[in-house]
Amino acid sequence: MEIGTRIAAAQLTGSARSKRQVIAGPLAGLLHDEDAWYLSGVLAAEPGQPFDPSEIEWALDTIRQAFAAEGRWVHAELVDEANPGLAEALAANGMTIVSHLPLLVLEPADLVVPELPDGVTVKVVESAEDQAVANAVSTDAYEMDAAFVYKPDPADGGAVLVHVDGVPAATAAWTAVADEVSEIAGVATIHSHRRRGLGAIATAYATQKAFELGGATLAWLTPGDDGADRIYRRLGYTPQATAVHLGDPEGHLSDLR
Repeated sequence: MEIGTRIAAAQLTGSARSKRQVIAGPLAGLLHDEDAWYLSGVLAAEPGQPFDPSEIEWALDTIRQAFAAEGRWVHAELVDEANPGLAEALAANGMTIVSHLPLLVLEPADLVVPELPDGVTVKVVESAEDQAVANAVSTDAYEMDAAFVYKPDPADGGAVLVHVDGVPAATAAWTAVADEVSEIAGVATIHSHRRRGLGAIATAYATQKAFELGGATLAWLTPGDDGADRIYRRLGYTPQATAVHLGDPEGHLSDLR
């Protein structure tokens, strides 16, 4: 299976574990019970399969109605190589393409784990209390409330916390593992501790734990900017596909990267 299709398929399978699906032709709307905008979204329903352009208008209409009924904003994350042309078809029906980002992937043997500086420790989030601390780090970093929930089974996703002299300073998470694939996401460092390499440490350890605890054999992520891209590549990540982020107008378009 082509790697972009493998990632898109795993993303759909993993998301469906904790979200309600609305399938409309080539689109899958994933609705989370929590109302944080970033927890619900749209994926391709059939990664690797051609779609019928004539279905896009009604399919997107169906998704929009389902999301509107629950006060959710419609945004999509696609792997371009898995469904070529789908992003452009959605844009032709009113969605806005915000970004095309390199999709970076990594296998266990290629992971480079940085040495920990003096005073820096890393721990796996192992309780709801730990998750609340990680959420506070994310809230400080992104200046918006984080609503991630602790999951005791690492195969359902997890996170790590980086402390500096006892202060929780950075975090990163891995998503539910599906078909041995997991996304590394939510990399965050509090404002007072940036530019110390903590984001790279959090990313490397979250990746390592996705492999060791979650059972993943392939990790992937998308960089928010060129600086993050360089950091992730130093950890062993390499570009293998393209992620396309889209959203309906008048939503959180500036937050999509």
